[in-house]
Amino acid sequence: MENNTIKTKRYESPYGILLLGSYGEQLCMCDWLTEKRRDHVYKRLKEGTHSNFEEGTSTVIENAILQLNEFFTGKRKRFDIPILLIGTEFQKKVWNELLQIPFGITVSYREIAHRIGMPNAVRAVANANGANAISIFVPCHRVIGSNRSLTGYAGGLIVKQKILELERKS
Repeated sequence: MENNTIKTKRYESPYGILLLGSYGEQLCMCDWLTEKRRDHVYKRLKEGTHSNFEEGTSTVIENAILQLNEFFTGKRKRFDIPILLIGTEFQKKVWNELLQIPFGITVSYREIAHRIGMPNAVRAVANANGANAISIFVPCHRVIGSNRSLTGYAGGLIVKQKILELERKS
């Protein structure tokens, strides 16, 4: 990869600032700057790619910005950006399952646990969901509590609610 670098660029969404990151030709990060566990995410990405962060842009980041603009204006329901999931095998299993949740639909952590064949792993699924480094593109915002309540989101619950409302309207 290009000098083992993760290129990063800030993106101002209607709901807050996201930090986009690309490694080679893949998006590896779309993280809310309000995220409390950001340091853990950054450390995992750096170690997983043996890279350092560098401000800049790439074709992947520029395409991600175009697609995010379309998403936030209600013109895009599916993303086609190549992504790089960096985490444990269990986390990747959960994140890949998140990619299967249709636009505008919500599922519970318990449903995800069942879908991946680990019905007793609800808490672990919630932790993996919270460790997702690629918000929006890997739709962790579509996961809610078993009682249908909104629970944790890196961008905050108000942002999660607004994104879900945006998807319902589109």
